[in-house]
Amino acid sequence: MFSTSSEKIFNRSSTTTTEITVSSSNKGAASLWGQFVDSFRPNEVYLANARSTTYSDGYDMEAAAKRTALSPLSRSLKGRHLQMIAIGGSIGTGLFINSGKALSNGGPASLLIAFGVIGIMLYTVVHALGELAVLFPVAGSFSTYSARFIDPAWGFAMGWNYAIQWLVVFPLELVAASITLHYWQVNINNAIWIAIFWTLIVGINFVGVKGYGEAEFIFSLVKIVSVIGFIILGIVLVCGGGPVRGYIGTKYWADPGAFNHGFKGLCSVFVTAAFAFSGTELVGLAAAETANPRKALPSAIKQVFWRITLFYIIALSLVGLLVPYNSPQLLDAKSPVDAAASPFVISIQNAGIAGLPSVFNVVILISVLSVGNSSVYGCSRTLASLGDMGLAPKQLAYIDKSGRPLVGIIVTSIFGLIAFVSASPKEADVFNWLLALSGLSSIFTWASVCLAHILFRRAWKIQGHSLDELAFKSQPGVIGSAIGFILNLVILASQFWIAVWPRGKQPTAEAFFQSFLAAPVVVACFVGYKIWQKTKFVKPSDADLVSGRREVDTPSLIEELDAEREVLRHRHLVYRVYKYWC
Repeated sequence: MFSTSSEKIFNRSSTTTTEITVSSSNKGAASLWGQFVDSFRPNEVYLANARSTTYSDGYDMEAAAKRTALSPLSRSLKGRHLQMIAIGGSIGTGLFINSGKALSNGGPASLLIAFGVIGIMLYTVVHALGELAVLFPVAGSFSTYSARFIDPAWGFAMGWNYAIQWLVVFPLELVAASITLHYWQVNINNAIWIAIFWTLIVGINFVGVKGYGEAEFIFSLVKIVSVIGFIILGIVLVCGGGPVRGYIGTKYWADPGAFNHGFKGLCSVFVTAAFAFSGTELVGLAAAETANPRKALPSAIKQVFWRITLFYIIALSLVGLLVPYNSPQLLDAKSPVDAAASPFVISIQNAGIAGLPSVFNVVILISVLSVGNSSVYGCSRTLASLGDMGLAPKQLAYIDKSGRPLVGIIVTSIFGLIAFVSASPKEADVFNWLLALSGLSSIFTWASVCLAHILFRRAWKIQGHSLDELAFKSQPGVIGSAIGFILNLVILASQFWIAVWPRGKQPTAEAFFQSFLAAPVVVACFVGYKIWQKTKFVKPSDADLVSGRREVDTPSLIEELDAEREVLRHRHLVYRVYKYWC
């Protein structure tokens, strides 16, 4: 006996909807072991896709668009998963620990300015990505959009830039998790903890996207509750309600001051802030594995505003009030993930509250594991989409019967074993260069999303479409994407300045490349692929606006959207405001 399911996807190469029928063995008729083994076999849609398309020597844009549109990734993520990924998915060491380094380098005012600017920029980026992802919920997301609307060579560079970022982050987060345990002075070899955490994260991702979604739901929930709890506690402490100190108010803004190291100190905080926001774009990558992206994704995208405002701006405002930038504890960090140097932990310790710092360190550990979990997810999906598009070995495009990018997960998992280098005396050198590879990756990704959105809107207009046909429109629109793109360029320029003329140090080639290595790598990938494949920039009139769209009945879609807007128009003002922001 066989059960049947069908999936309808619209392709540019056909004027009708292509229906692919997928057969799967009735689970009740096979043993659990048989089902487990069978789940690793190639997906029928993947096989059909591979048989119908040949990977030619040159880049075939239409064939690449078709393969990403027909990717048989499992569509098991629900609205609650996307909302938690959007709100708390990437909250990790960047906020909880590295914000302490940013506070020390730039002072509380620089901390707020830098995180505020990055927050505004991320607001525009995520809305641009949301508009594209709702319309084209295809595998690869931003790298696919770069290839489709900018240039296939830029799509190649962005895809590998993003994959390398998460490849590098995975072993770094494993080491970070093991170091976090030092807070309790656990006398166990780091390699043992790395092995345990590696097994846990890889196991979650082998369960499939549903396992990733459920894990992130739990991880994000813990982080959200913790940050809200800290905000409440922080307000009480600032107002003098702590057991040790009296009223604090803004005294640390007066002494030692609001800024440290001037304008260069502010510029140095931008990169830390960008790192803290890394992973926000994962909600767009997850669109291809969402059951109903038109319904679930807009709400998740809007949640990012609250995450930026509540979890970063408000929480860091309180940190700047509770911890002076010259605090010895901030300066005594033994590693980039030393929880003792977390301004959140320091503020609780200074208040004389026993036991709570250990609780917050548990939150930091969970946050690190969450980012490690996301790194395997993000890298494996990006590698699979690169294989689909012919921008990487085609073996990476392998999708099994459970809808998992199996080869991508295996490659990412193997790379994670680099974490065991932590037992080597060369550990610092290895991880410094790995960090250099990933340091600016997110900036390039975000800039590319904004540019792809601008060019998409231009193509959409030139090819005779109206904005009423879009199921979700970016709130800041094209102007917002332009602002986001410019802000990304400004951040790159400021980081270049810091890399060439580092604060308090003599400029060296090693220091420059450890701060700016991602940029020449991206440029080399773009120029090299462009020369090799002789790709051209995509003309708006030729851009593919069809492949991968799930909503293809335009009149019915417009009618449905108009009906939804009419219902909303007659609701209470409070409800309308709520739906606008949430």
